[in-house]
Amino acid sequence: MKPKDTTAIRKRTQIAMANRIMFSWVAGASVLFGFALVAAIFLAQMLLFNEKVLHEKDVTVSILKSNYDSIKPLEAQIRVLDTDQALIDSKANPTDNAVQVILDALPSEANSLALGSSLQKKLLEPVTGLSIESISINPVVGIETLDNNSTMSVVSDVAGAQNFISFNIAVSGTRDSIKQMLINLERSIRTIDVVSITIENQSTTGADGQASDHILVKVQGQAFYEPVRIVELKDKTVK
Repeated sequence: MKPKDTTAIRKRTQIAMANRIMFSWVAGASVLFGFALVAAIFLAQMLLFNEKVLHEKDVTVSILKSNYDSIKPLEAQIRVLDTDQALIDSKANPTDNAVQVILDALPSEANSLALGSSLQKKLLEPVTGLSIESISINPVVGIETLDNNSTMSVVSDVAGAQNFISFNIAVSGTRDSIKQMLINLERSIRTIDVVSITIENQSTTGADGQASDHILVKVQGQAFYEPVRIVELKDKTVK
C-alpha cells in the first residue's frame, strides 16, 4: 500500500470519529435542553398554580376579616333593639327577647297553617262585631303540600322559590269592626301586604224590624317569610 493511500485512510477515520463525537455532543445537548425546557414549563405551571391558591386564600381571609369586623357593630345594634319598648310590648311570650319579635315577624319557614291560625286568633276573632265568613291559605308552590287530612307539610326547599304565602279572607261586620280589622292587619308583627280589598254593603233587618248596615269585606293578601341562611366553611378546588 502506498504511503498516500495510508494517509487518506487515516484522515477519513479521523473525520468519521470527529463526526461521531460531534453527533454525541449534539444529541446530549438536545436531551439536556429538552429536560431543561420541560422543567421550566413545570415550574412555570407550579408558579401560576401557587399564585391562584394564594389569591383564593387572600379572598377568604378578606371575607373572614370583614365578617369579624361586623360582629361588634351587630352586637351593639342587637343590644339597642333589646331595649326598644315597641318590640318589648309586642313580645308573644314574656320570657322572649325583644329581638324575637323581629324573627317572628319574618319566619324562616313557609308555615301556612301557622299563618292561618295567627290571622284567625290574633287579628280577626278579637275584633268585636266581626264575623269570619271564610279564611283560605294557599300552600307555597314547590315548598308545601296539602294531604287528604288537610295537613300541611314542607316537601322541598326550592332555590329561588317565592318567599310569600298568599291568603284570602272574607269577613262581615259594622264599619267600626271592619276598620279595626284593617288596623290589626296594618299593625301585625307579620309582614303582610294587602293585594286587593273588595267591599260590599249589606243591609239586614233585625228582629225589631230596624235595618242595619253590615259590610262584607274580601281581602287578598300575602305574608312573607325568609328562608334560613346557612353560613359554613367549604373546601374549594383550585384548578
